[in-house]
Amino acid sequence: MKTPLSSILLVLFASFIGSFGTVFLKAGADKLERTVRGVLTNWRLPVGIAIYLTSFAMYTVAVKSGELTILYPMVSLGYLWTLIWSRLIFNEPLTKNKFIGIGMILFGVVVLNLGNR
Repeated sequence: MKTPLSSILLVLFASFIGSFGTVFLKAGADKLERTVRGVLTNWRLPVGIAIYLTSFAMYTVAVKSGELTILYPMVSLGYLWTLIWSRLIFNEPLTKNKFIGIGMILFGVVVLNLGNR
């Protein structure tokens, strides 16, 4: 069974969208207060959860018609986007080890997709 391009693109888009969920959860955690009112008024947390659920729904649709062993590793590309957003939004440092890790993820996704031919 060959994985259709539409499934691959949907998973890639879902991982991109999911990375925004991570950003909103981090932003919400930074503003978290230990009171019921503080949790209920922290709009960033439910937005992050909603974005994750949207990403999950897209992923579910994508795997219906594709190979799980090809599509699931592509979800890890969300780490690449999260690294970029973390730098741009939270001013987190970009380190050599982070680049090595992202390089390994990209290499793994490419190698796995060579098997899709």
